[in-house]
Amino acid sequence: MTSSFAPYLHTPSAVLFDGIVPVPLWAVTQMSIDASYSVPAVGGSNRRVALPTHDDTIGLSAVLIGPLRLEWKTALENIAEASRFGTVLSPKTGGLGTGLVLVSSATVRTNLAVQSLSFSLSAARRDTIDVTLRLIHLPPPGSLTRLLDTTSIAVGALTDALPF
Repeated sequence: MTSSFAPYLHTPSAVLFDGIVPVPLWAVTQMSIDASYSVPAVGGSNRRVALPTHDDTIGLSAVLIGPLRLEWKTALENIAEASRFGTVLSPKTGGLGTGLVLVSSATVRTNLAVQSLSFSLSAARRDTIDVTLRLIHLPPPGSLTRLLDTTSIAVGALTDALPF
């Protein structure tokens, strides 16, 4: 009898990390990054109001494969629940690293919370679990947030340059 899941790759498509438990997503089949920008009202006042620069959401579709797929499903459920209250590193970082970290070839994002998480199973694809995940970017206020965003861009550029 043969197994229906693919062999593991050397590098996962994406990793969702809460500060302690990294959850590899080996087969990301779709990812979308949406940004909505706030624009102040025109002509309301000659003083500008400090607004957040943008609100980001990330949508992922992935497949959990292999013999550890049920453990990864449980880990995803646990970090999704924990992301609502901050991660275990939040008290140690003074509230700076309050959310999840997503590392992928398309983006490196910090301070994420799970907005929705769903799993589906199919008889046609045995030994796999399909995951649909929606993450929202919730940065703490302050200039350090912009520095973290800039640093994540630099880390993403470095990962593109590495030969693995």
